Amino acid sequence: MKKQLEKGFVTPLPVFIIATYNENGEPTAMNAAWGGQCSGDLITISLGAHPSTENIKRNREFTVSYATKEFVEACDYVGIVSASKVPDKLERCGLTVTKSGKVNAPVIDQLPVAIECRVQDIIEEYGETRVVAKIVGMVADESVLTDEGVDLDKLCPIMFDSSAKSYRVVGETVGKAWGAGKKFL
Repeated sequence: MKKQLEKGFVTPLPVFIIATYNENGEPTAMNAAWGGQCSGDLITISLGAHPSTENIKRNREFTVSYATKEFVEACDYVGIVSASKVPDKLERCGLTVTKSGKVNAPVIDQLPVAIECRVQDIIEEYGETRVVAKIVGMVADESVLTDEGVDLDKLCPIMFDSSAKSYRVVGETVGKAWGAGKKFL
């Protein structure tokens, strides 16, 4: 028997590390879990009032790296500490950056995959800032690539479990998209 609960949740959510340059051209990053791909070449992220949100509004370009199991502590840290209070937070948690080749934003060296984004729209609603951005490129370490693209088993991206308020690792493959259901045809 199912029990009625007071509050619902959507889980898992990707853990995105958003990297931008501040008004002085210094790199900074934040952790964001309220987002996803909204079409073939668009990503959407819902952000609160953060220095990175202001950087995105000003620069209109940013990168999105997938947080990984190996760097869970650093990825969590950039989410719990504000750049307005700790401007050197990347350095403090051991993250370094390289300038993106496609957008005016940093790529975090330690995180194996980064999506390069250019803002298409900024929507202020429900007390949040929703950013819709075009994916203009992606960089990935060779260590996580196969002939077919990025291997999630090698990448070990983490997901935010909003029900348990914890990070989890992406699990095993249980079926092929556009294939597993063919048994019912």
